[in-house]
Amino acid sequence: MVYKSKTQKTYLLTPVALFISGVLSPFAFADDTPLEVIEVHGHAQNKHLALGSSESLLSDLGVDFSAAGGVSNLPILNGLMGDRVKVLVDGADVTAACANHMNPPLSYISANQITSYNVVAGVSAVSAGGDNIAGVISVNSISPQYSDSNELGWHSGYVSAKYSSVDNGRKLGVGARLASNTFSLNYQGSFSDADSYEDGNSDVVLDRLYRAQNHSLTAAMRDDKQQLVIKLTHQKIPYQGFANQYMDMTDNTSYGAIAQYKRSFENSELEGQVNWHSVKHEMGFFSEEKTGMMRMKTDAQDISTQLKWRIALDKNSSILLGQEYYNYSIDDWWPGIEGSTMMGPNDYVNINNGKRERIAAFAEYESQINTKLWLNAGVRIESVNTQVGEVQPYNDGMSMMNMDDMSSMTMSDMSTDNTIAAQNFNAGDRDKTDTIVDANFLINYQITNYDELQFGLARKNRAPNLYERYSWGVSTMATTMIGWYGDGNGYIGNPDLDVETAHTLSATYIKSAKDDRWRLSTNVWYTDVNDYIDADIVRSFNSYDLDNTARNILQFTNVDAILYGAKIDLTANIYESKQLGNWQLHANVTNTRGKRDDTNQPLYQIKPLQTQLGISQQIGRFENALSWQWVDTKSRVDNDRFENQTDSYSLVNLSSKATWDSLTLSAEVSNVFDEYYQLPLGGVSIAALKQDSSNGFEQLVGQGRSFNVSVSYAF
Repeated sequence: MVYKSKTQKTYLLTPVALFISGVLSPFAFADDTPLEVIEVHGHAQNKHLALGSSESLLSDLGVDFSAAGGVSNLPILNGLMGDRVKVLVDGADVTAACANHMNPPLSYISANQITSYNVVAGVSAVSAGGDNIAGVISVNSISPQYSDSNELGWHSGYVSAKYSSVDNGRKLGVGARLASNTFSLNYQGSFSDADSYEDGNSDVVLDRLYRAQNHSLTAAMRDDKQQLVIKLTHQKIPYQGFANQYMDMTDNTSYGAIAQYKRSFENSELEGQVNWHSVKHEMGFFSEEKTGMMRMKTDAQDISTQLKWRIALDKNSSILLGQEYYNYSIDDWWPGIEGSTMMGPNDYVNINNGKRERIAAFAEYESQINTKLWLNAGVRIESVNTQVGEVQPYNDGMSMMNMDDMSSMTMSDMSTDNTIAAQNFNAGDRDKTDTIVDANFLINYQITNYDELQFGLARKNRAPNLYERYSWGVSTMATTMIGWYGDGNGYIGNPDLDVETAHTLSATYIKSAKDDRWRLSTNVWYTDVNDYIDADIVRSFNSYDLDNTARNILQFTNVDAILYGAKIDLTANIYESKQLGNWQLHANVTNTRGKRDDTNQPLYQIKPLQTQLGISQQIGRFENALSWQWVDTKSRVDNDRFENQTDSYSLVNLSSKATWDSLTLSAEVSNVFDEYYQLPLGGVSIAALKQDSSNGFEQLVGQGRSFNVSVSYAF
């Protein structure tokens, strides 16, 4: 069941319902209207005012984020992060091409470019995407709009700007569209610039500054039965600070192209897509807030094709057949530093000619069995091949030693020497192939007109990424360059890693009032993961020789893990009058747990209990909102990674927006009471450690009070 407010064009959907709404909608090849923006809590979203990172949009759909850079935070679904979450941008699968995942898929699109988005956590259909165990996030910017004229002419445009006081943030978004009744040409651009923000104590949180720009040009052609879309993209990030990593981003330059083709036949629909994305990425140091000499470079490319054919079996059921191909290639090397005995004279070759190739096929059946029951079931089979070439350390010091020198070395010395590690790695098997099978079963049962039950069961798989399998260095310096956890530890790859296999059960009950004045949704889920990729301790190190500066070197390994949780969402219309307008209440509670089976130790970066309460008012041209968020103490932590505990905190936000025909103004105060709080999913501040090591690895701190103003003009 899809609920639609009487006063707002906003859909309120649970994770399963998000998927249902997508697959039941026909291909809108000739749709002249903008796509709706999907949200959980019912706020009407002016996408032109949503500038910068897409994080604010997706947070409304229950997505958490692990702190990284200003536009590169990593999504977390149901306690699972990183590559376990499949992120599709306009249907394209883009791989994070960095040992620290500084350029994840969502970093390549700005919020003002996004036309629609949805999240399916846990139990997603096989057609939504493979190679994940957490769920699928889809963001879309391709929404061709046409005019009634035979002549190509001006259609629409906008200019938007935003300023935030806490980080001196400046954001700009622009869009322009030309259209006829058969052709559409659309440009979308954005620019973001921010300093490091201040916390609730008015202290600067170091190394959070960034600058980024994104551009896209989309052309579309159609007739009565088919549509062709071509989209070109470019991104330039000259710098982005990463407080919880040992290095920063000093350049990220990417180009991309997407071609989509859709055609409808009498009893079937065909959809094909080709994607290409290339990135040159560099890490180093660019400001006094975190200094150093080392450099790391990455060149990577994604090429993929998808083909889907939906065949109608009768007016209430269909089968969807699909074939997909993905090819990811990467070179990752660390240029030698002239005059350095440790980082030279050679380039350190971390991943040489790395490849990750996926070939997938799936079949999915869906049927509206009767007026009360809807069913979706599917099977997906994938072959995943990973391989890399030979590698080399900065120097071959070990191989140059004579036997007497080597005989005097301890086992500890040899275990941290990259020369021996490179030799062993090059002599080993670096070509791995995994065959994985996904399956899903989804039902939606309408008990009454006001009661709905959704049930989902899925088996999902994810093959290891190239860094998990092939990060071969064993020295402290080399290992601390690997890892996207923001924990200050070091990581060693494991070529013998197995595929993660997750079995997830999800159930959702939805109750709504007869007059649609309120709606309550409760969801519970349970995930059992075989061969979950975690990490075991190899040894410890302490670069500052203080009690609070110890860290671990860990090696990726397979374990079994369990994750489970519950969510409650409530939306209610609480008051309505001509004098005071329409008032709506939004509330939700989320709790997630995760642990290793072998040790019962909590998994890393599991968010504690969280509640949110919001009241919104719409009166005439004005929309006002007051929200309160409470996050519980984080006491369940991963001790192997030295994960910090964090205290509970509350945040209050206040916003107001006024809309005229072409002009929208918005004012907001975030963190009204200037609360000082540590981010439970923020990792540690390595930037602060380098400035003052006496406090050890402190948890990254959140933003203090900020006054934000936005303006958008459509023309």
